[in-house]
Amino acid sequence: MIVKVIEVIASSEKGIEDAIQMAVTEVSKTVRNIDSVYVKDIKAHVKDGKISTYGVICNISFRVSD
Repeated sequence: MIVKVIEVIASSEKGIEDAIQMAVTEVSKTVRNIDSVYVKDIKAHVKDGKISTYGVICNISFRVSD
């Protein structure tokens, strides 16, 4: 079995979990057999003293089919 890994960046106004789900949702539109998501980095953008958006950098792993 061969597994490929791609790196993606996603953001959300709702939270970190939503940003991760958005990454998986978008990648799954063009990639099949997603196995796992590794969150490499998390950040938050601040505006007027409050968090405005959450961002994640993710490695998404998927099996390469024959």
